[in-house]
Amino acid sequence: MIQRPLDLDAVQSFVHIAELGSFTRAAEAMQTTQAAVSLKLKRLELRLGCRLVERTPRHVQLSALGADFLPHARELLQAHERALALAVSTRQRLTIGISDHVAGPELPALIARMNAQDPQLLIDIRIASSGPLLQGFDRREYDTVIVRTHAGRDDGELLAEEPFGWFAAPGWQHRAGEPLPLATLAEPCGVRAMAGQLLDSARMPWTEVFVGGGVAAVSAAVMAGLGVAALAPRMLALGAVDVGPRLGLPTLPRLPVLLHTRVREGRPRAALDALGAAFKSAVRG
Repeated sequence: MIQRPLDLDAVQSFVHIAELGSFTRAAEAMQTTQAAVSLKLKRLELRLGCRLVERTPRHVQLSALGADFLPHARELLQAHERALALAVSTRQRLTIGISDHVAGPELPALIARMNAQDPQLLIDIRIASSGPLLQGFDRREYDTVIVRTHAGRDDGELLAEEPFGWFAAPGWQHRAGEPLPLATLAEPCGVRAMAGQLLDSARMPWTEVFVGGGVAAVSAAVMAGLGVAALAPRMLALGAVDVGPRLGLPTLPRLPVLLHTRVREGRPRAALDALGAAFKSAVRG
């Protein structure tokens, strides 16, 4: 007896749910609704005759059979992509600029997520500050940029709003009577400018003690005990402390992360949707 083949869209839905841990994020990655993703999963479970995902009010967890099926589902999708690639003579290129204040330690996992979505896509990622990236996007040097909010722009798609704090190393103490020592990114940097303006408005003296060429360098300076930096929590090593409340520093706002793109359809758009959904999960924890 010949078995009916599995529905690849349903298998893709299951893989997205498993990897993103959310029906909502899976729907965003596939540019569809949560109800549609749930229906596809239900049909796949009926086809296989087993429950793949255990649903609870707070989280999504794979069943034992779902965990066993996941590597086979990935292999099936990869085999499908390889078969499609036989008809493609050249790789499609997707050039993405990502703000250094946005990229974060999750970047390797996000790149892997895009590659899993489309192994035949040539991914070109460059890290820089939001301002230069937007200028490059306007000059069509990038297909897509993911940046912090920027004055005078309202043409981006909101991916997430991320909290910021004034972080220092464990045990770091501010010396009374001295300006607040800041570790910052080199100019131009919107977060650096915002932090300075807030401190100035609060009439709190400050001085730069470290200027880094990237967030990783600033984070290292913070953990080395040089001073304080305005950063998103996920950018720092475990153990970093938000000293803002203790020092009475001005509250930092939640800063939007925006996607600007000219990619509207096809395989690059599918990979970009997967990146956006995975990024939302990373920012929202």
